[in-house]
Amino acid sequence: MNRPQPPVAAAHTDIHRQHGHEREDPYAWLRDPNWREVVRDPERLDPDIRAYLERENAHTEAVLGPARGLREELFSELKARIKEDDESVPLRDGPYLYYRRFRVGGQYPIFARRSAAGDATEQDSAEEILLDGDREAEGLAYYRIAACRHSPDHRRLAVAVDTKGSEIYTVSVIDLDTEERLPERIEGAQGSLAWGADSQTLLYTVLDDEHRPKWVYRHRLGDDQARDELVYEEPDPGFFVAVERTESGRFIAIKAFDHTTSEVRVLYAEHPAAQPRLIQPRERDVEYDVSDQGDRWLIRTNAGGDRDYKIAEAPLNDPGRPQWQDLVPHREGRLISDMLVFRDFIVRLERENALPRIVVCRVHDGEEHAITFDEEAYELGLVPGFEFDTTTLRFAYSSLATPPRIYDYDMQTRERTLRKEQEIPSGHDPAAYVVARHFAPSHDGEVVPISVLHRRDTPVDGSAPLLLFGYGSYGIMVPAGFSPNRLSLVDRGFVFAIAHVRGGRERGQRWYDDGKLENKPNTFYDFIASAEYLVRARYTEAGRLAMHGGSAGGLLVGAVLNMRPDLFRAAVANVPFVDVLTTMSDPELPLTPPEWPEWGNPIEDEAAYHTILSYSPYDNVEPRKYPHLLVTAGLTDPRVTYWEPAKWVARLRQAWQADTMLLFKTEMSAGHGGPSGRFSHLEEVALSYAFLLKAFDLA
Repeated sequence: MNRPQPPVAAAHTDIHRQHGHEREDPYAWLRDPNWREVVRDPERLDPDIRAYLERENAHTEAVLGPARGLREELFSELKARIKEDDESVPLRDGPYLYYRRFRVGGQYPIFARRSAAGDATEQDSAEEILLDGDREAEGLAYYRIAACRHSPDHRRLAVAVDTKGSEIYTVSVIDLDTEERLPERIEGAQGSLAWGADSQTLLYTVLDDEHRPKWVYRHRLGDDQARDELVYEEPDPGFFVAVERTESGRFIAIKAFDHTTSEVRVLYAEHPAAQPRLIQPRERDVEYDVSDQGDRWLIRTNAGGDRDYKIAEAPLNDPGRPQWQDLVPHREGRLISDMLVFRDFIVRLERENALPRIVVCRVHDGEEHAITFDEEAYELGLVPGFEFDTTTLRFAYSSLATPPRIYDYDMQTRERTLRKEQEIPSGHDPAAYVVARHFAPSHDGEVVPISVLHRRDTPVDGSAPLLLFGYGSYGIMVPAGFSPNRLSLVDRGFVFAIAHVRGGRERGQRWYDDGKLENKPNTFYDFIASAEYLVRARYTEAGRLAMHGGSAGGLLVGAVLNMRPDLFRAAVANVPFVDVLTTMSDPELPLTPPEWPEWGNPIEDEAAYHTILSYSPYDNVEPRKYPHLLVTAGLTDPRVTYWEPAKWVARLRQAWQADTMLLFKTEMSAGHGGPSGRFSHLEEVALSYAFLLKAFDLA
């Protein structure tokens, strides 16, 4: 097969020595020594590195050039499924209904409000635009709003914006009476914001030089940032900090956390200049969240070895752990993943055997009930509002076949009101699709849940191509929810499946613990077992599977490619975390110390070193026949730095023994999430889908 010749990266001798072991790293030069400056300003990138990345981008375009018409067709399909003038269901906060919407052709959201006076609804009261994202983004290659918070008196709006893709935000404040921005600007922020009850005080987090949110500052409107007061400084480089208001609005919580441990301080929103009060000192591997209700704290925690979490209560004036009394006891295998507190109700989101449910508890008598659903696999989400004294709960529901539905649920009468169903303008019939759940036996006898979607008329006889998605890290649960994008593959005959592998929490905390640190290889074995099961179940056959993962899911893709390349015909790895050992051995990188509890510390722990070495995709590339592979990166990505996928691709090119595509695309003005803007992102999706269709000779 004649294809354009790919670029070849220069190889230099570079040796890493740890624990008496040597590793060659011939492409270490692709890491710009001034990477911190590059994250903030991509124009600072070393010219030789830029030239290589641009040659790779040009090669990708040359190979997929014949598929240009298909990419345009796919983009049109994807865009046609988006309601261009979409609008969220408004949330009431006192005199206003707050919402966001898009205009036809607009890339970015418009934040707006209407009067909620009397019986007025969003349709019959005048709109007030608070922030126009399209106007703000004019002339910018990248634009992302991380936070948009109105003050308690509804007169001001605090906005955190990133214009580089580097996740370094600038905070500004808009006077909603005059529609003018106040003169002050807060630079170097992380995007976490909370207003004091006086509507004059703003608490925010600031990044350190390693891009870690380390400080919480207090800002008074009208002051220069240099005068802002330090409220809290996190001493541990492995911990991040964030700020938020509790549901009642009475408290501002300052949370310090890594992947396994957390600690919370609180201060009264009425007294934002006060010093925060510690709820409970951090204990290793103990996590907790707090919310207030009346004269008590409600605490979701795994304390006492209750790894699937429970809900405890403690007096408002004495919140330490000795006072914690179980309110919702721990039950093994039932993960309490979220909690929402109202004046008279406690709502919890649970997950058991990879299926979520919502449970409502009435405070005065403790009566509980679950909100039930009919589909075989689905996803739920709690939608926090602004009102504490209400009987209305808002939640979101979707399945692999059913577009998201937003419901208002009366917790007293148990009446469910559909407020919105995502409209698919080009048309969509959920009945034309089949959603199924399966369980695949893994290498050690565990069974892995799999969620499957296909058209009802797609044959289940082994002939269909299948795209298998996985993640499996940080306890993150992959939802069996709706994506209009994947219909472009499913409607062309693909089966789509999610392998809920260990490393997530789909089956409780045990499922997470069994997929991290020394147990990390279970994640990859589970994914392989899921692929083999789907072949046995006749959804597809070996060599007609593709896999997809991003970030830590890209690590999964890379590891499985080295272990079982024969199973797959193609793979897509978005911003993949593939140089694990080198990154986890460099404490100066943004996420390294915070992620040692997830992967292990190979600097100090020789066993962790060898475990990571055993699966790190970059370190396990060998000459073999790899399937078709598309890799993406973001130049300003502070999470998975661009050089990880760049180095991996360069080493793969030297080992490539098959006449298959190896393509690499770097977004030169974007970060971890890819291009900003709802339509620009679709171009990246169209590229990935065109690649897959070409790999399966369906282009």
